[in-house]
Amino acid sequence: MPSVRFRSPLRGPWLTSVFAAALLVGMPILLVTGLLDRVAYGPGQGLPGEVGLLQLPPFDWPSSPSWLFRLTQGVHVGLGIALVPVVLAKLWSVIPKLFAWPPVRSPAHALERATLLLLVGSTLFEIATGLLNIQYDYVFGFSFYTGHYLGAWVFAAAFAAHVALKLGTMLRALRSRSLRSELATPLAATVPEPVDETGLVAPDPAPPTMSRRGALALVGGGSALLVALSVGQVLDGPARASALLLPRGRTTGDGGPNAFPVNRTAAAAGVAPTAEWRLALSGATPRTFTMAELAALPQHTARLPIACVEGWSTVQTWTGVRLRDLAALAGVPRPASAFVASLEDGPFARSTLTSGQVLDPDALLALRVNGAELSLDHGFPARIVVPALPGVRCTKWVRSIEFREA
Repeated sequence: MPSVRFRSPLRGPWLTSVFAAALLVGMPILLVTGLLDRVAYGPGQGLPGEVGLLQLPPFDWPSSPSWLFRLTQGVHVGLGIALVPVVLAKLWSVIPKLFAWPPVRSPAHALERATLLLLVGSTLFEIATGLLNIQYDYVFGFSFYTGHYLGAWVFAAAFAAHVALKLGTMLRALRSRSLRSELATPLAATVPEPVDETGLVAPDPAPPTMSRRGALALVGGGSALLVALSVGQVLDGPARASALLLPRGRTTGDGGPNAFPVNRTAAAAGVAPTAEWRLALSGATPRTFTMAELAALPQHTARLPIACVEGWSTVQTWTGVRLRDLAALAGVPRPASAFVASLEDGPFARSTLTSGQVLDPDALLALRVNGAELSLDHGFPARIVVPALPGVRCTKWVRSIEFREA
């Protein structure tokens, strides 16, 4: 018997199933885009932590279309934020079942309860770590990349099991009422759903203070508000200032042509290039270049996005030397891969590029942005910019590139 504290006349299998249907559509998209983002990082990129058998198979992330990672990561973060009110509403709608007695009635019910525990726990874990990550607050004390990834697999297994157990119940509940009729029902005409075996309907409901259409509008409006306060992080121009929930997505550089978001400043990275900086190329014919010598090489300009795992992105116009031209100068015109090292120390100070990424005609060692010299925070004296590559792999403050044959 549910606790008498839960007397809302809105609770019932139909309303729960409406929230469940929204999550049934949104959660798989969230999962797939998250796994694609993991693939985009590629193997050997210094991601902390081991995931054992859960490691995804090797896959060369394409460099075309150039906006691919911007799309997958933007959808992943934006949709994850938008679904928070739906998740909370779904949990509110089923909370009486947490107090049902006896807690387990049969082996099948025990399996359902176990999958529900894993599903709720992993969902809240993914939401909490994801939101903390976009706020750059790592109070949880473990690697976000590893924890969030492992949590996603727990969620995937629990979600699949729960859907298999409850899909029929959800479909029957959705067919029990017309969504169009409920959206036309005012508060005065709102009545409880019929009591059934689900245990969601209060046996002694209180008078309604909100209609079901009001509840759906509240949840939908909450999602829309969260989207409005975060979508600006993927838009350039004045709209970026509206991304009030995403601090780094709003922060711009030091003005002028370099006025776009900075994920990691030179001060935070401990980088201070000197006048003696040289770019070292390794290959069949090792070479070194000064800044002036690089600027004297044929230059290429491309308008390309930079997109980060926290969800923000920007499109800028970059100018520099094609990576494939540098590979040819190093005596490796068809490299199997390239190993890029930064002046910075740390797990993301090195990055491996695939052959397709190096040979892409718009893949650059960028020296300028929007017609101006790179600022120190944006990677001066030189940074990697490759289409569709995660921003963390577009290495800043490059000191060397090793072009490798097969």
